[in-house]
Amino acid sequence: MHNAYFDFAAPTNEPVLTYGPGTPEKAALKKQLAAFKAVEMDIPMYIGGKEVRTGKTVDIRPPHEIKHKLGHFHAGDASHVKEAIAAALAARQRWADTPWEQRAAIFLKAAELLATKYRAHTNAATMLGQSKNAYQAEIDSACELIDFLRFNVHYLTEIYRQQPVSSPGVHNRMEYRPLEGFVLAVTPFNFSAIGGNLPTSAAMCGNVVVWKPANTAVYHASFFMKVLMEAGLPDGVINLVYADGPTIGDICFAHPDFAGIHFTGSTGVFQTMWKTIGNNISKYKTYPRIVGETGGKDFVLVHKSADVDAVVTGLARGAFEFQGQKCSAASRAYLPSNLAEEIKTKLAAELKTMKMGTTEDFTNFINAVIDERSFDKIATYIDNAKKDPKAKIIAGGNYSKTEGYFIEPTVIEASDPKYVTMCEEIFGPVLSIYTYDADKFEEAIELVDGTSEYALTGAIFAQDRYALELATKKLVNAAGNFYLNDKPTGAVVGQQPFGGARASGTNDKAGSQLNLYRWLSARTVKETLVSPTDYRYPFVKEA
Repeated sequence: MHNAYFDFAAPTNEPVLTYGPGTPEKAALKKQLAAFKAVEMDIPMYIGGKEVRTGKTVDIRPPHEIKHKLGHFHAGDASHVKEAIAAALAARQRWADTPWEQRAAIFLKAAELLATKYRAHTNAATMLGQSKNAYQAEIDSACELIDFLRFNVHYLTEIYRQQPVSSPGVHNRMEYRPLEGFVLAVTPFNFSAIGGNLPTSAAMCGNVVVWKPANTAVYHASFFMKVLMEAGLPDGVINLVYADGPTIGDICFAHPDFAGIHFTGSTGVFQTMWKTIGNNISKYKTYPRIVGETGGKDFVLVHKSADVDAVVTGLARGAFEFQGQKCSAASRAYLPSNLAEEIKTKLAAELKTMKMGTTEDFTNFINAVIDERSFDKIATYIDNAKKDPKAKIIAGGNYSKTEGYFIEPTVIEASDPKYVTMCEEIFGPVLSIYTYDADKFEEAIELVDGTSEYALTGAIFAQDRYALELATKKLVNAAGNFYLNDKPTGAVVGQQPFGGARASGTNDKAGSQLNLYRWLSARTVKETLVSPTDYRYPFVKEA
């Protein structure tokens, strides 16, 4: 009987394990890394709850050890995309009709499986497939993904609780329906948590999903899909396919039941998707929801009153954790003339202490970039800087792809604030810095605001409260996530809802109620308890 209100209280963030010497989590993770490397996995697609193998396989190799084969996945084509849509639509009505507490239980169980039984597995898959060190994997594929699942259940409970007022003789209620059709989730390589959140947040709201992960993230995506199935996700609710982007787009964006896209990736791809959806708008049963988080050219602005050591640590971590492949990574920094030399000297010294190598060696802070295409692009920026009189490499600058796609943490000092690496997204371990006149802080603020088309994250370091206040006001549109005296990375679910505007996306804030609203379609129901029986209002009477 559905005669109770089910409340899912606010959770606490999943504790981050340390993986320090002698800890049980370190031993378990090393054991799981060895176990994954000992077998070659044959990874299918999952359509309608069934494993689908095509025989057209693509090898999966660790970016930091390209001679080793972790396994392969079965690539799909247009027929598999169509099958995935059909499976989703076949599952739609029953899933939409499933009581909320039953849907919620599935995702809470998935979170618990990740936190306990499969914690080492989820981290090892991310470390090997995407070349993250143990800490970066822990805060991503364990803690953040667990938090997304638990907090979204709570946020959705709060949304469902929101009801309109009722006047005397009337009862009003609000129903929060899933969208009418299917949702396409397109997820990136750089965060396993994003890969898990984009399809599950829509599914949690009662939607059915076609999920296309980046090829370089299939290793973890397939693992998480199996966790969802073990948690009880019904067949067809989420369908995992490995078709190429254009094929996915051609079929999904032309389908009359296309109801929305949940996307994280490049700005160019997202803009092309938006144009295609616009051109096809007359084909759809309903206006599709378009939700996307795209690129960033994230900044660090340093005031003349800043703590130098805090700045150096913020730049070292913000620019070079996970090889600068976070959407939020510090990519351009503006240093005041009174502190610039000290910051540069200390930062260069810190970077020399960073060990680079495989993820299985836990003493390595830096690992490999994701693939050869990314490696070549980043190397080109570095090579051009070596030859350009407007730029000087003051740290790093070396790279090799003999064993893996390794690029040293690199700092480029630009004499021109509009030098190419100060403006263009690089998505790698490259930080560009520019020194401004310490007495011209307001001009520096204007420079920060006007340099990039993006507005994802940004940070200011200052001990002067007036400087913090001024930058916060003047840079109000320059970053969706703004940090005072901290690196511009590391948003935590429930604490710093994440997303940016301008060319960085629709700013629908993953990890908050704002995102979930996009996957709901509200219906207002008014019931008049005793209906009127005469059309005449009192105003028509004279006496």
